[in-house]
Amino acid sequence: MIISTAWRAYASRNGIKRAIIPVTALVLTPIFLILTIAVDAWWVIALLLSLFLVLLGIYDMLQPRWSLTRNFPVAGRIRWIFMNLRPYFRAYMVEGDEEGKPFSYEARRLVYARAEGYPDMHPFGTELDVQSQEYMWLTHSINPAKNADVKSRIEVGSGRCAQPYSATLLNISAMSFGALSAAAIEALNKGAAIGGFYHDTGEGGISPYHRKHGGDLVWELGSGYFGTRREDGSFDPDLFREACDDQVKMTEIKLSQGAKPGHGGVLPGAKVTQEIASTRKVQPGVDCVSPRAHSMFSTPIEMLEFADQMRTLSGGKPVGIKLCVGQVFEVLAIMKAMLETEKYLDFIVVDGAEGGTGAAPLELSNHVGMPLLPGLIVVRNALVGTGLRDKVRLAASGKIYSASELAACLAIGADWCNAARPFMFSIGCIQSRRCHTDTCPTGVTTQDPRRQRGLVVDVQSQRAAAFQAKTLEALGDIIAAAGLTEPRDLQPYHLYHRINGTESYPIDRIWHFLEEKALIDAPKETSYGHWWRAAQANSFLPAVKLAHDDHTALRRL
Repeated sequence: MIISTAWRAYASRNGIKRAIIPVTALVLTPIFLILTIAVDAWWVIALLLSLFLVLLGIYDMLQPRWSLTRNFPVAGRIRWIFMNLRPYFRAYMVEGDEEGKPFSYEARRLVYARAEGYPDMHPFGTELDVQSQEYMWLTHSINPAKNADVKSRIEVGSGRCAQPYSATLLNISAMSFGALSAAAIEALNKGAAIGGFYHDTGEGGISPYHRKHGGDLVWELGSGYFGTRREDGSFDPDLFREACDDQVKMTEIKLSQGAKPGHGGVLPGAKVTQEIASTRKVQPGVDCVSPRAHSMFSTPIEMLEFADQMRTLSGGKPVGIKLCVGQVFEVLAIMKAMLETEKYLDFIVVDGAEGGTGAAPLELSNHVGMPLLPGLIVVRNALVGTGLRDKVRLAASGKIYSASELAACLAIGADWCNAARPFMFSIGCIQSRRCHTDTCPTGVTTQDPRRQRGLVVDVQSQRAAAFQAKTLEALGDIIAAAGLTEPRDLQPYHLYHRINGTESYPIDRIWHFLEEKALIDAPKETSYGHWWRAAQANSFLPAVKLAHDDHTALRRL
């Protein structure tokens, strides 16, 4: 009676054609029942399938949430299946080698080859469109150098810190325990220990898995102060001092990150296990939310004072900041604060808006924040233009997976680079893009111990170390081809960028590269003059009206 009533209501509303699947199932069910009795057990399977389709069709007809399946019961679900499978069909069967996003197949193949020790050569020439406006290249010399020293390290905090640190040219960028699995954190840290490079903890605090193999750590402190916070979420100096042991080499204050600048991170309560809660000093099973802004400072000067406090608490280890560049005058405000107080950051890491390892709101990921290239140029100009470049080291982070990106950042002005997703690839990530669902198939971004089992730390750590070493080896080839022997010898004029089909220029002919102390001596004559007037050491707010009537006041970067 119930089925008959539902059918009459559905058929009168939608018509006979749209009800063909549930009608067919209703008709075939008694037939299959008779055949099951008369023939063999295979008909039982058919009967059960028919019954399932009948019940599913009835549910689809009556449920109020999805209009498609109300009108096309069962059949409408086929669309869902193909929508769910679409990214995988496209990645493996449709897209070209250079089409995949955010990392192409060619980029992933390069990382895999270097991590696993396979040949990373490419046959038959480039597949890139060299006439594209996105195409960039590095110039070589008729007289190349015999060798280039890519194992040299960059001193951070030298002459100012009691415990300066020597950083390599490529390190592991910030990825938190919780966003990454315990096995992934352990594999990355062991890889860092093998290769002699550093491992940024991300803002999730220092877990036991960061500690197992002794790899150098850069402790990132976000606005949640995870791992060194009181119950009210404020910074606890005593906890910081206790945790900042010999393995922690530097501290990094995270102001913002590329994937979601100005947005606090969120770890869903379902993923906040007892272990993660203990690491972060939060409550298990409760959403772990990072505030948008820091509670320990609200002005550039207060930020420098906080950095100075952490330098003292850590026993004289370097302290820096990480940010995705937004308002240019805010970057200049930090420079003015350093000039005024003579309290200096030891390093600044510029995170490009194209970065990101976990999940982020789509609008922020796509349309908020400055990409790495212009962001790096802004901070480089801010340091050079104020005469602070010799006091503050500069690093770059954001979609750096090969020696060519590494060389480009060094040419613009970076001292070293950090990479996140490429190191994930090196330990098994396949870009399934399930980072936020806890269903990562390779165990890299899931807290499910059954999936983590697939990630063998001893194997994947060797691959992380091999990827870093091979990438630096390739960087040496580029530097030597340019006729240079040191990474620091790369200059902006070594990097060319195509503008259109007939024009291409060195990067310093496209973007403005300021001269030493230009912002001190003659700021009005630079393209940063209006932003310089807006910057103030005691506030992140602009000192002048930014919407200026003079169209020449705000020129291109």
